[in-house]
Amino acid sequence: MFLTQSVSRQRDIIEVVLRNGWDYMRRLLTGGKADEPQLPPPAVLRKILVELGPVYVKLGQLLSTRPDLLPSSYIEELSTLQDDVPPVPWVEIENVLRQELRQPLEEIFTSINPRAVAAGSIAQTHKATLADGRDVALKVQRPGIEAVVEQDINLIRFVAELVDRTDFGQTYDFKGLAEEFTNALQDELDFTKEASYTDQLRRNMSVSRWFDPKQLVVPQVHWDVTTQKLLVLEWMDGVPLLSATFTNEENGNNGKQVSASEKRRQVTRLLFRAFIQQLYIDGFFHADPHPGNIFYLKDGRVALLDCGLMGRLDPRSQQILTEMLLAIVDMDAQRCSQLTLQLAEAAKSTNLAKLENDYDRMLRKYYNRNLSEINFSKVFYEVLQVARDNKIRLPSNMGLYAKAIANLEGTGRIFDPEVNLLDEVKPLLTDLFRRQLLGDNPLQTLLRTALDLKSLSLESPRQVELLLDRITTETLKWNITIKDLDLMRRSLDDSANRLSFSILVGSLIMGAAIISANAQTSQLSFLSTGLFATASFLGLWLIISIMKSWRKRF
Repeated sequence: MFLTQSVSRQRDIIEVVLRNGWDYMRRLLTGGKADEPQLPPPAVLRKILVELGPVYVKLGQLLSTRPDLLPSSYIEELSTLQDDVPPVPWVEIENVLRQELRQPLEEIFTSINPRAVAAGSIAQTHKATLADGRDVALKVQRPGIEAVVEQDINLIRFVAELVDRTDFGQTYDFKGLAEEFTNALQDELDFTKEASYTDQLRRNMSVSRWFDPKQLVVPQVHWDVTTQKLLVLEWMDGVPLLSATFTNEENGNNGKQVSASEKRRQVTRLLFRAFIQQLYIDGFFHADPHPGNIFYLKDGRVALLDCGLMGRLDPRSQQILTEMLLAIVDMDAQRCSQLTLQLAEAAKSTNLAKLENDYDRMLRKYYNRNLSEINFSKVFYEVLQVARDNKIRLPSNMGLYAKAIANLEGTGRIFDPEVNLLDEVKPLLTDLFRRQLLGDNPLQTLLRTALDLKSLSLESPRQVELLLDRITTETLKWNITIKDLDLMRRSLDDSANRLSFSILVGSLIMGAAIISANAQTSQLSFLSTGLFATASFLGLWLIISIMKSWRKRF
């Protein structure tokens, strides 16, 4: 029934695919035989996604966060995708506002600028002033976007079902990727979730031991006028970071004069440290820190905007990634291999020697280089690509982690070409490891460790007693699995059987020969002939069996 409801959209997609020459997707959509998938070249894939519309542009943006699935050429091409679209006329936006708000617009706002300051595929933003005089940003959902998104989501799921039947789809969990994308897209349609993300990030960034929280701001949410289709945020009066200008007359925090280059370095260090805290301490991070989402305000503070795409890292992943950071700095290929396997979603048979050799070959390019010359985000993208080449499936949040690092480092290098992320992280590594070892409350960690040791000391004698009891009563069983042991056992059994058969054939021949030499009657002669015939038949069968075995082996 779904296919009949979306025939027109299918026709549009097939037309775009045919126009760009992607035969594999054409066969899928028309019900043809699905061979091994062949992706179009990066530029062609980007063009297809743009022509298919905003939902597919967002799919491309998600794919750009998955270097564990796609080669670097695709990641670079898809990272340039932007979902800027013409704004919806004010009349339609005003209708949405009046439907979402319980009170008349005139009672809530003293003014609303009908001209959008930004427009995307899901929503557009207008500046307004509340009745109490505070300036706010209104993020309003585009009318009718839910129906468009729902139709495209169903098509993406349908295609994912088809691809999932191939080895490619199961190897790279194409169906899981489609589900991840559709869930993220549906979340974007609920602005109350973005509001809660914004609030959480604002709380996290209000406390820090690595930077001055007063210099970094996340917009405040006006919950009383925020709904699923309307997000009202504190207005940030400033410009995108890369548009900011500095002079040598800028005042520093200590009242002394600082140069423009030093001010840029301070801002970059503030951003780097804020994101290091998000990634390695809070485990909740802004996953899209591109230049348009970082503002330099008129009062000298830095603002983080657009919390629609956020990532999460559990404590175990944080610990592994922190150690990975150190392993990359130390150029330790063996440790990188071990940490990659720890990050893997499922334990699969992996050639560890090949994985270590791949990492060693990759890291060897950076030997004898100064730390300031190493682009960490590029190195980590290569780490994910090595995992992909070795068919190791990593959690999807690794892609968001890599995207956040890449955007942050890229923005920092454009804003301050002399800066390097690893140089800024290195002084914090000691504190990071101390926190992982002792936690935020060393006394509490010490007491917890003491309790664990006490429990271990009480349980150990009982466990040893149980082990000795099982040994003495012969109830202890060992469950040992040796790879290819069954094959070796079968081979030994076959060899033993053939040896026994050979002895039997030889015995029959010798018996027949003895009887024949001493045969005095026709009955003994007949018995001797029968034994010779039986031995010949069995010997011939043994030879054929051995030849068949050789043929299978070679």
